[in-house]
Amino acid sequence: MGDRLGTGFVLLSAIGFGTLGIFGKLAAAEGLSIPTVLTFRFLLATVLVWGWLGVAGDLRRLSGRDLVIGLGLGSFGYAVVSAFYFIGLEYLTAGLTGIVLFTYPVIVVVLAATLLNEPVTRRTVVALVVALTGVVLIAGAEPANVDIRGVLIVLLGALIYATYIVVSRRLLTTVDSRTLTAHVLPAAAVSFIVVGSTTGQLSIPTTLWSWVVVVAIAVIATAMPIFTFFAGMSRIGASRASIVSTVEPAATLFLGAVVLGEPVTLVTVFGGALVVSGVVLVES
Repeated sequence: MGDRLGTGFVLLSAIGFGTLGIFGKLAAAEGLSIPTVLTFRFLLATVLVWGWLGVAGDLRRLSGRDLVIGLGLGSFGYAVVSAFYFIGLEYLTAGLTGIVLFTYPVIVVVLAATLLNEPVTRRTVVALVVALTGVVLIAGAEPANVDIRGVLIVLLGALIYATYIVVSRRLLTTVDSRTLTAHVLPAAAVSFIVVGSTTGQLSIPTTLWSWVVVVAIAVIATAMPIFTFFAGMSRIGASRASIVSTVEPAATLFLGAVVLGEPVTLVTVFGGALVVSGVVLVES
């Protein structure tokens, strides 16, 4: 029962994270700028996550070196990844953006081997080749009208996200994921407040629907998936949770087709399957 419940939580988390691209497209249709969307995303998510940790009795404040590193990871790591993801949405469908970004677990393994001297196995090499082959197929999928600029932007975001994970693993060995998340979110929010204010792109949503989209991004695509992932991981373990999470790009692809009417070709599906297969190889 615990395993099924844990798997269910992680599946719910993956689907929640998978909605980010959908809501991102809806936000863009409402004319909301990226700094505006991401400022409210991280501000609202911060309130929810800190409240959740406080009620659960798991709230822990970082200090000293750990605090500086945690805030830095949020301001210059996760914030940049999020920005590249939303910029990528301007060039690609939500489904393709989700698939390309999901190459990051394979990149993590490669970076860990390079920077942390972790062993490079035959499985690692195969996983990298399989995942990148999937991206190449997607990039060449003319029927899906793929813009190579979007692919490169999201791949760069995946590289930065992988670097963020490796750096946090190396420098914050005694900080648990929940505590790091609680500090990354407000740091990212401050970054977008600064960027939005200095560029004149920060604004307050003015319509009910724009508020619905912004709140959905913060709750359904950010805070809720965080809660359910940790709840599931505590029951089935990190490795199994990572494998179950590979349904995320498939969820985005499906929702993009159903909600936004985005095109889905056989090449896209096959390329996405290769990316997910590569991730499963390195996680299993």
